[in-house]
Amino acid sequence: MPAKDVYHYQAKNALIKAGWRIIRETYQIKFKEIKLYADIAAMAMFAAEREQQQIIVEVKSFLGASRVRDFEAALGQYILYRLYLTQIFPEAVLYMAVSQTIYQSFFLKSAIQLAVTELNIKIIVFDVDKEEIVQWID
Repeated sequence: MPAKDVYHYQAKNALIKAGWRIIRETYQIKFKEIKLYADIAAMAMFAAEREQQQIIVEVKSFLGASRVRDFEAALGQYILYRLYLTQIFPEAVLYMAVSQTIYQSFFLKSAIQLAVTELNIKIIVFDVDKEEIVQWID
């Protein structure tokens, strides 16, 4: 099993505070001979619709020497996870969770916004200190 991200527990607690039930803290994505591990699987029940929504969340800290390199790695991981999930669990929605600090200092750059928009990356922005979700970006 891979090590948990630096902000794993803060992202998990933010999801719980927002009404999500954590199903697994490490979600295995197994497609043919490949096994990958996303950080969190969660479910929410929407009473009005009587439907369950399921999400898979990959938490990213972007604390490496280069945020661009971290972003390249995160994008590759996200795209692979999304590709395999469409085959094995198509009703789940994949999100990348990032801290509010990283979102504001890095993700709002126009070059990064272009990649996020064109590649249809879904993002959860969370406050590390308050352990709360600040924004959902679909």
